[in-house]
Amino acid sequence: MSTETLVPYDEALARYEPVLGIETHIELGTKTKMFCGCATEFGAEPNTQVCPVCLGMPGALPVTNRSAIEGIIKIGLALNCSIVEWCRFARKNYFYPDMPKNFQISQYDEPLCVDGYLDVEVDGETYRVEIERVHMEEDTGKSLHVGGATGRIHGADFSLVDYNRAGIPLVEIVTKPIVATGDKAPLVARAYATELRELVRAVGVSDVRMEQGSMRCDVNVSLMPKGASEWGTRTETKNVNSLRSVERAVRFEIERQAGVLDAGGKVIQETRHFQEGTGTTTSGRSKEEAQDYRYFPEPDLVPMAPSREWVEQLRASLPELPAARRRRVQGEWGVADKELQDIVNAGALDLIEETVRAGAEPAAARKWWMNELSRRATEQGAELASLPVTPADVARVSALVAEGSINDKLARQVFDGVLAGEGTPDEVVEKRGLKVVSDEGQLGSVIDEVIAANPDIADKVRGGKVAAAGALVGAVMKATRGQADAGRARELIIEKLTS
Repeated sequence: MSTETLVPYDEALARYEPVLGIETHIELGTKTKMFCGCATEFGAEPNTQVCPVCLGMPGALPVTNRSAIEGIIKIGLALNCSIVEWCRFARKNYFYPDMPKNFQISQYDEPLCVDGYLDVEVDGETYRVEIERVHMEEDTGKSLHVGGATGRIHGADFSLVDYNRAGIPLVEIVTKPIVATGDKAPLVARAYATELRELVRAVGVSDVRMEQGSMRCDVNVSLMPKGASEWGTRTETKNVNSLRSVERAVRFEIERQAGVLDAGGKVIQETRHFQEGTGTTTSGRSKEEAQDYRYFPEPDLVPMAPSREWVEQLRASLPELPAARRRRVQGEWGVADKELQDIVNAGALDLIEETVRAGAEPAAARKWWMNELSRRATEQGAELASLPVTPADVARVSALVAEGSINDKLARQVFDGVLAGEGTPDEVVEKRGLKVVSDEGQLGSVIDEVIAANPDIADKVRGGKVAAAGALVGAVMKATRGQADAGRARELIIEKLTS
């Protein structure tokens, strides 16, 4: 837990204006690495997906992965960037165990994509996050520090290095300073990371799974006194790996930096580490400047000059992007902004849309995914999409309800069976005998028994108190284990008692 003095969030925002910047690293889902033919499969045995090129052996020469370049151009286009006509790679030099070459092939002053933007919405207000650059580089290896309490190098007994990740294509997306967000700064940061993840996923170039490290955010925060014109000193919280943590990191740094400034101190320009358990950040190391990396053009790779024809082909291949898709389905489904946001937050948008394509009415598809199935996912601590039920299954259950074969109560039992692996909805209905009882002969027998067992209520109905029939309907439903057609049962009860 941090021992630094924190200023309550509202007090901090009353005196200081936050300035944000977010650098996002996204691993592309190519089959091979950026500059060699090694596989990129996640979770392989350590150091089994390496070769002389990605290990930096003498004489091994890199070759650029065309699919990776295609992927970054698609991201740049989706972010409304300009794709430059000429650029090149550079060597970023530093010594660290996770870089076997002691340098990283990256892009410095000549990135591939520049000057874009991404609009995000927070509480009904649109914020435009301007993109400074989108550039290509290779990922580093992964260090594992064994021993100690924090999992970091300080206090560890020894360290291990896995180079499987070294050389995987990595896209870095750097925003321009994000200003004028006020007390919404943490929410804007989270909304940006969320929208960016959805955009990259829609483009289809990465799975952007933050829990596996294929999307990582470095969150920059600085404060300046209200009315000042000069920005404050920024800190960079490295490798934040969840959307919630992006929001928490911004909030904590605002409170922490306000405490430093209120005490007459100076914020140190440094990297910091986010602590998931406490929601705090801790000091890492002083932040390097560009000259510390001794950038120079990569001598083993030729410059890149993507043709305008190729860029336009890639632009034409882009799918419907998330913002446009949300506007379309909102119009088609007739849902309010809040409901649509709930759908997106639950990870249900794809599932509902596929269910509608499978034949369900939008309202029914939303009802089952957002109520019954979301509840079950929450109970299991699972993602909604991971439940063993398909959009086609949900559409079929919806159809069975619409045609009167089952009711909502029976539908829940059908989902029980499908989730338990008992087969398709129709197979579960057949195996469990869940069809609605609507046959007048069978239903009439049950009604006669219920009337005989409840003479007082039956007399009330005979006397004109038709509302009392509800109790008899309930008894019929109980006797048939919820399988009676409630509407038809009510009609028959009233007919029997009033005719």
